[in-house]
Formats: sequence, structure tokens, C-alpha cells
Amino acid sequence: MGPHPAVAAIRLAVRRVLHDVLTPTTPESVPPAPAGEKPLVLVACSGGADSMALASALAFEAPRLGIRAGGVTVDHGLQHGSDLRAAEVASRLAAFDLDPVEALTVTVGRDGGPEAAARDARYAALDAAAERHGAAAVLLGHTRDDQAETVLLGLARGSGTRSLAGMAVTSGIGGRYRRPFLGLDRQTARKACMVQSLPVWDDPHNADPAYTRSRVRHEALPVLEKALGKGVIEALARTAQLSRDDADALDDWAAAVEPSVRDDSGALETAKLYALPPAVRRRVLRRAAISAGSPAGSLFARHIEEVDRLITGWRGQGAINLPGRVAVRRQGGRLVLRQG
Repeated sequence: MGPHPAVAAIRLAVRRVLHDVLTPTTPESVPPAPAGEKPLVLVACSGGADSMALASALAFEAPRLGIRAGGVTVDHGLQHGSDLRAAEVASRLAAFDLDPVEALTVTVGRDGGPEAAARDARYAALDAAAERHGAAAVLLGHTRDDQAETVLLGLARGSGTRSLAGMAVTSGIGGRYRRPFLGLDRQTARKACMVQSLPVWDDPHNADPAYTRSRVRHEALPVLEKALGKGVIEALARTAQLSRDDADALDDWAAAVEPSVRDDSGALETAKLYALPPAVRRRVLRRAAISAGSPAGSLFARHIEEVDRLITGWRGQGAINLPGRVAVRRQGGRLVLRQG
């Protein structure tokens, strides 16, 4: 008899991603393993159902494909006893015969609010671990439910197509981060843990209404499903993929056209920018702001709209201040972006 359908589903999802790691589509997408060594794939595990199911599937599939598998858990230090919880998760990962296994402690700042600050600290720690161990990829346990929540949050913020695109299956430097479960629902991962008798930790933050994502998960989405019927989560996840396809095409267009709207000094020419379709123009402006030193994660649609008005609604207004101490001003038919 084969494995339970839920277990089979998560293993298949992981197997597909591992095949992608072994056969990268571009040479720079996956760092090569040192000579004579098998490639290493890490799993980021919080101890929750999604990441425990992912760790279990990685431990099962990796040896069959000639891949080394390791695990990392991150202690954000935001709850009493979080260090003990991280140590317990690390021991569970080691029990799967994952190697290396690390429990990393991070300091969470305040920029962008508690959720964004914790996410930034977590990814910085995962990036460092991947570099330290020479990992080809880091697997993340985000599910279709997580994707739906992300799209709904982006819609509420009015952040544009890229925000509605949600999380990518592959992201990060060189395609480091992989999300095998974006096509699976949260219940499948939970069922897989149950039938395998895997202990699961439910983070109390996930049910705390003080956090925006928690309110979306426990209040907004259930209301939508009650009003509109089942299938809202699937529809939102489908919207993410469609939005991502559109956003990728527009980003490529903006990258291709950007050199043509700059003068010999590299400044952006407002007349040429004005002639572009708005969606492309705003992407060019965003690229320029990031190049000037504005952090991408802190640069929102409202910032770009203000800069855009220097082109479409010019009335002699002063400089626009962007995150990262970047100032944008219009001078003699040019946009000048300077940091400091």
C-alpha cells in the first residue's frame, strides 16, 4: 500500500522542486556544489504543520535523488521560551537525519511594523545560513492559503499588480528560495503531519488579532467564503499567478525601455517618460529609485505615484522624499534622484 494521499502530494511537490535544483534552467540559478560533494538543500522549519510536513518530505525525497538535506529554524525571541522551542524543532529536524541542522537566533527590529521586521530578520538569517553552508536552495512551507492571504493584503493596500502577484515559487538571490506547497492547501500539510504522527507547534501569533495577517486568516477570508462561497482561496491564488505573469512582462518592458529615457548624464528625461504607458513609466521610476538607494521593501505605490506627478502633474512642486533618504526633484526637464 502506498502512502496516504496527503503524504504523497507533499512528497511529489518536493520531488519536483528537487528535480529543478538538479537541472537548473539557467547556469547562475543554483550555485554548484563543491567538487565531489552532493548539492545541499535546506528546509526552513518553524515547527508548524506546513514546515514540518515539508521537512519530512525533504528527508524522504532528497536521499533518493542524491541530494544532501539540512534544516534551519529561526528563533525571533518574541515569545517567552522561544529558545527552548527552537531547540526542540532543531532536535526534530536532526531526528529526520537532516544534516546540517541549525537553530538561529535573530534580533527583530522595528522598521515596517512587527510582521515585516520579523520577516526581514528571518530572511537575513536564512540567507546567511545558505551562504555559510553553500546551499543550492532553501525550501519554504508557504501554502496556497498563505498565497491567498498575501493577495488579499496586497489588494487592501492598493499596492498594484506586483503586490497582487503574491509569493513566487522561486525567489531570492539566484533563485535560492523555493516554495513547493503554493499549489497545496494548508489542510493537506496538516493531514500529512497527522498520518505520520509528526508533532506540530501552532504559533500563537498566528491566531493573535494584533497581527494583520492573523485577522485576514481568521476573520476576512472566512467572511468572504461565507458571502461568496467556497473557492475564494483558490481564486485568489489563481489571481496571484495571472498577476505575476502580467507584472513580469511589464517589468521586462520597463527594463528594456529605461536606457532610452535617460540622457547622456544618466538623468531621466520627463518628456520621454510622459510618452510611456503609465504602468511602464511607474516601473521605470521604481527601478530608478531603487538604483538611487531606496530600499525596495519600503518603497510603496504611493511613493511612486508622488514621483509620477512630477511628470504628469508638474506645477513647480518641490522634491519628493523617498525611503532611504532618496530625494527626487524635477530640474530643467529632467528627474534627478539623489541620496543623502
